[in-house]
Amino acid sequence: MTNLSQKDLPLIFFPIRDGISTDWDWPGFLESLGHFGVDLSLERMQVLLQRLGQPQAGIPVIHVAGTNGKGSVCAWVSHVLWAAGYRVGRYTSPHLVHWRERIWLNGQYISPEDWSQVLAQVRDTLQAYLPDEPSPTQFEVVTAAAWLYFRRQAVEVVVLEVGLGGRLDATNAGIDPIVTAITSIGWDHWQRLGNSLPQIASEKAGILKAGIPLVCAPQTPEVQSVIDAKAEQLRISVRMAAPLQWSGPQRVNWQGLSLHLPLVGDVQLINAAVALEIIQTLRDQGWSIPDAAVEKGFALTRWPGRLQRVQIGSQVLLMDGAHNLPAAQALRHYLDEHYPGPLTWYIGILSTKDVAGILSTLLRPGDRLFTLPIADHAGVDPVQLAQLAQERQPHLAHVQVLPDLSAFLAQLSQPSTPEEPPPVLCGSLYLLGQVMQKCLGWDLAQ
Repeated sequence: MTNLSQKDLPLIFFPIRDGISTDWDWPGFLESLGHFGVDLSLERMQVLLQRLGQPQAGIPVIHVAGTNGKGSVCAWVSHVLWAAGYRVGRYTSPHLVHWRERIWLNGQYISPEDWSQVLAQVRDTLQAYLPDEPSPTQFEVVTAAAWLYFRRQAVEVVVLEVGLGGRLDATNAGIDPIVTAITSIGWDHWQRLGNSLPQIASEKAGILKAGIPLVCAPQTPEVQSVIDAKAEQLRISVRMAAPLQWSGPQRVNWQGLSLHLPLVGDVQLINAAVALEIIQTLRDQGWSIPDAAVEKGFALTRWPGRLQRVQIGSQVLLMDGAHNLPAAQALRHYLDEHYPGPLTWYIGILSTKDVAGILSTLLRPGDRLFTLPIADHAGVDPVQLAQLAQERQPHLAHVQVLPDLSAFLAQLSQPSTPEEPPPVLCGSLYLLGQVMQKCLGWDLAQ
């Protein structure tokens, strides 16, 4: 197989319109779709893409599913392909601060004008729906807008992160994958994907396509057997990604290269290995990805909110999503290695998560805990979260409920000694995004 470029794509009709006004209430439009929530199905997305002229058709896709590590893998791969000279689109979720973070092209997030225009085109398409036609969900609308943008920008490849599950996820509608990948699978979203790991794995393995190679992270035996059975059924090859090993501070060796990994934590040894197996699979298909592009792409990769140190006032804070049990276990492993003593925690968790499991994994005797709300999301009430934390870890040194981010800032400004480990903010990527925006003044999409 040779490299595909835009000129090789099939000629199809897709009614992308220029000149659409960017001065309209797109936040209100997205908010109006929020009540549809999550409704896993491909039919609505297929209809929407058809009405838009199939903007996704023929664009090569690297499709990434899994429980944790999807975003990091997408970041590694997209940066390497960009460094190799390709025009690379990337679609990920959720965002931390701004919706535009979800849509990326060669190092830049979608501009405010393009974002407004592609959303307006989807909106206009929805206005032509009949009253009894099912309306797409918020995620489906944003996914369709991303495809309009990628087609307009003549991308050569899209790195596509699954939103939820895989088989019935909006990203799985009408695409043309050249590689699929599954990162580590663990216990999350069981309410929608199934109440056992094999059931969850089956949903995520729904992205596999006949004849399209799969790259897979190490899995538990029960999960791996599900993936292997699906791969055998479709007669596809599976490339298992063996975890890398540290060769020095934030460095690994791969095929004679010494690569810098800016993303910290041992979990990135697995995520980087998956990314590199994807790169090697693309090379085997004829894509031109020189060693220098791998080195440069890895060194350039950034993925905020994952074991990230930030300074607020005089205090250094460690931020990590840790939004489900496997992510909490990875965070705890990192902290045990680097900060084994008592810690100070700032935690907010969505009510749909394994709250008790996350708290039991993170908290240790002697720790100090401050619980926080997650604005505009269904988070566990901070009072209830504090009570549950004390039940799971009765030997906490201090527990306090913080009603808002102003109280969080006030508490964070209290004097600390240089010997103290950095306090940890975790439990939800939404919470991290709110702190980034309101406490640090960041807009990651700028």
